[in-house]
Amino acid sequence: MSQILIVEDDMIIAANLSLQLTKLGYDISGIVCKGEDAIDHVQKNHPDIVLMDINLKGNIDGIDAAIAIHLKNEVPIIYLTANHDDVTFGRAKATQPYAFISKPFNKINLQRTIALVEEQIKEKEHHQKDQVLDNLEVLDDRIFVRHNGRMVKIMLDQILYIEAERNYCNIITKMGKFLVVSTLKTLENSLSKSSFLRVHRSFIVNVSKLDAVADSHLEIDRKVIPISKTYKEFLMERLHMI
Repeated sequence: MSQILIVEDDMIIAANLSLQLTKLGYDISGIVCKGEDAIDHVQKNHPDIVLMDINLKGNIDGIDAAIAIHLKNEVPIIYLTANHDDVTFGRAKATQPYAFISKPFNKINLQRTIALVEEQIKEKEHHQKDQVLDNLEVLDDRIFVRHNGRMVKIMLDQILYIEAERNYCNIITKMGKFLVVSTLKTLENSLSKSSFLRVHRSFIVNVSKLDAVADSHLEIDRKVIPISKTYKEFLMERLHMI
């Protein structure tokens, strides 16, 4: 299920949202009450969806926060609003949100809106997967990536790790890095689970290349890579099998 960040300065509403979403099976990435905190949280935690109140207290409102978030992250935003004036709607619409939820919300409206947004996300990922076929071809033991106008062969055992960069990924090898048009999820689904493992929302690692594993990070070729709690259990199980 999706991880959702709640940005709401009314703590009663925020707590109600968190309770309803948890009952529906969603993970709450966090609850913040200021736009500045939302920007910071998205940058550090990369939630799947942001529920953003438009009328936030503080220096910036929800729309300004969404604009700042989208400068570095393309996380889907659902606006929460009790304000229906045309000027506010126009500003919000310009940020290309996935949906609006009017206050006061009800459980059914919340559930259906998020379900529809998840469908939009899946459709976008499928579209990006179709796009990546023109830039990346994955075979049993190698991949071909488009680099400097030609398709370059990279053996899978040469890959150290893969790092997400918005809708692109950097494939890191000893020879250098190769930028491909793909989400990390698309690459994760294309690569062998026996050799490659997701350890963070932004990283896939080649398990055979691990140099060290600590409580909150691992190391590959002197690169320190964070380990998320979500993926740590799978990593440890995988290491015990080796």
